[in-house]
Formats: sequence, structure tokens, C-alpha cells
Amino acid sequence: MQVPVISGVYSSAGAPDVRISYPKNLVPTPVPSGISEGYLRPGDGIVQVGTVGAVTGVTRGGINWMGILYRVIGSRLYSLSADGVYSDLGNVGDGPPVSMAYGPSSPAYPMGILAVASGGGLFLFDGASVVQVTDPDLGFVADVIWVDGYFMTTDGEFLVVTELTDPTAVEPLKYGSSEADPDPVIALLKVRNEPVALNRYTIEMFDNVGGAGFPFQRIEGAQIMRGCVGAKACCIYEEAVAFIGSGRNEQPGIYIAGNGSSNKISTVEIDRVLAGFTEQELSLSVLEPRNDNGHSHLYVHLPDRTLVYDMAATQAVKAAVWFTLSTSLTGFGLYRARFFVWCYDRWNVGDPNSARIGYTDQTIGTHWGETVGWEFQTVFAYNASKGAIIHSLELVALSGRVALGDDPTISTSYSVDGVQWSQSKSIRVGAIGERTQRLVWRRNGFMRSFRGQRFQGTSDAHLGIMRLEIEAEGLAV
Repeated sequence: MQVPVISGVYSSAGAPDVRISYPKNLVPTPVPSGISEGYLRPGDGIVQVGTVGAVTGVTRGGINWMGILYRVIGSRLYSLSADGVYSDLGNVGDGPPVSMAYGPSSPAYPMGILAVASGGGLFLFDGASVVQVTDPDLGFVADVIWVDGYFMTTDGEFLVVTELTDPTAVEPLKYGSSEADPDPVIALLKVRNEPVALNRYTIEMFDNVGGAGFPFQRIEGAQIMRGCVGAKACCIYEEAVAFIGSGRNEQPGIYIAGNGSSNKISTVEIDRVLAGFTEQELSLSVLEPRNDNGHSHLYVHLPDRTLVYDMAATQAVKAAVWFTLSTSLTGFGLYRARFFVWCYDRWNVGDPNSARIGYTDQTIGTHWGETVGWEFQTVFAYNASKGAIIHSLELVALSGRVALGDDPTISTSYSVDGVQWSQSKSIRVGAIGERTQRLVWRRNGFMRSFRGQRFQGTSDAHLGIMRLEIEAEGLAV
């Protein structure tokens, strides 16, 4: 009997609910192999680059500008070389995660200009020095984008554009607003060169119509009656707007919006995870996209884990594909990779808990040199209430890709009620080069009605898991 491994189920202890269990630190990959229609590959490892030295603070954002990686760490703007050398460029103020945008070169700025919205201020870097925009008409800066020659910012109430010829100047007669609903402006994005104002309960698109005043006009037919909970709880994903949010009198969910409508991608289980946080906690979430090796991932960074949605895999298997990432050995913990930037032919990341920088690496599973755990569960095995004796369990897997000298083990346990789990049984997964190692557990007891199976291991056991085979003997009624 073959049992799917892409996702599993368990039962809630407090209510008679069937809950979905998504793989932890394992990536569902829909590649037909003849053995199965898809498999679970290890989540990417994280490799540190360079040494922190005297750099302090945590990573707050990053961008690729003219082929160079820039990051805001603590209150400073840095450029980072491919081998991890930090170059301090100037102060941009402290605070929550930043927004970064850049404009093209001009006679006044021959190298172009990089803008950073940080700590309520707007800072500009011209390739030589960092200056803060001090025009009093700018006001508080919650977010910034570059569109049609302007840096556009918002203070939560108005949309503000800098002057075409001088990005340090603001004309107060050129203020705009997003006022279809009296809700605050939370964030700004740009889709197909059209600015998007994400308010708490609505989303509005704008078009450049020129004129002497505010040069952008709301596109009436593109308004969406749902909004975003936080400044970084949104991003551009597959040429649309992805966000955590809701309409008025709705529970927050995860949506993709475009063409005047929004489609929910969060499942019942994802909504239950979100419901475990207050709206204030959700407002600090960070969403970011990553299109990599055939995957189209949307990262939803929460305080205690990162949820990841894969649109490409969802379309392939015709069911919502989610998994979780966590820098922890057991249970869940903050995922220690954030602000993905493609630069130097790799995905560069920052540590949200320190000034460390690094990149992702599929050949390992450790995070910043630390061992992390992985886990997945199966759906319930059921034999029409007749029960069964479980003679053997076998994980068909790609083994033998471990570090030299390691001889790791993995374990399995089972549950007959979906709540409590049996004692774990461990087996070897094979040392380096043992690529034909069979992962088999024998004499696994019996079930009276239904049974769920859970498998656990660490990044030391670097496995690609293709299918689970159960050899069982049905019992007579």
C-alpha cells in the first residue's frame, strides 16, 4: 500500500477537528519519477559569508542595485561584496524592516539614486554618500516606491511624490490620497508600472495622467475590497499583489489580488495558524517571493515559523501546496533567512536575529552551521474499520548524500487517535555513498481502526523522500 507524503493529517486535542500537517523543512516537489508523482527534498541550507566583525544590528532589508548587493543592517546602509566584505555607506536610522527602491541616472545623479524608507524618514544614496530628505512637506515616510520618474511615499494618509527634477524636494500641492474607504494607507507597491496603495481594508490602483497637481489618478474599476495588515505583509508575486489581510469584518487570510478581485490561497489550516496571532503580531509579518528551480515560492515570515506557498506545484498537483521552514531542532522557531536577493548568481539572505549575511545552498541542510530538524506526517491509513497488522514500513528515498564521517538516523512514530504518538523507532539512513540503503522498519504493531504515521530526522540525514510503502495484513471483522 502506497501512502502520500506531500502532506498529512492529525487531530486536534481540544476539538473534534481533522488538521492538516504540512512538511517542516522539506520542500514538496512535483517531479514524476516512475516511483511517485512527486517527492520531498530537503529545505535549502544557509551558508554564512564573511565575518560580522564590528557590524551590529539585524538585517532589515536588501536590494540588488547595479549588480551590487545592498543591505540595511541596524541603522546603517551597507554594500556587500560576493565574499562577504561589509562596506558602511552611512546612517539611515533605526526601526522595523525598510523599503528600498532605485531610480535611473540623471544629470544631477549620473550613477542613479537608491532610496531607503527607514524609521519614518527617506534617505537617498547617490553612489557616494547618504543624505536624508529634510523637506518638511515630505512628512512621515512609511513606505517608498519608484514610478515614472518620482519617488512616491506615504505617511499613512496621503500619497506624496518628490519633484521630477529634485528627489529631495516635495510640493505640498501635489499630494494625493487613497480615499475610497476611510482606512489608513499601509503600504505601496508597483505592478506593471502602476502604483498600488494597500490600505487596511481596500486596495487601489493608480495610473499616471500627468497634470500640474498630483500626477496619478485612481483606476476606478481596479479597486479591491480587501486590504493589508502590515507594511511588509505584502509583495509582488507572479505579477500580482500577495498580502495578508481581510475585508471589513473578516478574519485575516492570505490573498493574491489583481484585475479588481482577490483570490484566497490560504487553506483552512493556514487560516488557523494565522488565527493564533493577534493582528498586531501579523502586521509585523514579511512576505517575499522567490522563483527558483521551477518553484514559485511565496514566503510568509511569521514570528515562530515561515509558511511557504508554491504556485507552480499547486498548479501541477491541482491542490494547494504549502510547507513550513523553521530554524529549530524540534517544534517551530523563527526561520533565520530573510530578504532574499538574487545577486552574485545566488540567493543572498540576511539573519533577522543578527548582522550575519549568507546564501542558500541545496547541497546542505544546516542553517548558519546549526543542525535543524525536519518532519512530515501521513494521512490516516484506514482499512474499513477492520484493522490491520503492520508488518513493515519502507521509505523509498535518495540516501547516501550525507557529510563525510556522519552516520545519521531517522525515526518514526504512530498515532491511533491523531493526538498522542507512540515511542519513536530509529533506523540508520546510510553513510556517504550508501545510495542503495533501504529505509525499513519491521514489526510495527497493529491498528484497530485508523493510524497516522510521523517521520522525523535532522539536517544530518540529507534525504529526498519519494514514497512510503506499508506492508499490512488486514484483520477479519
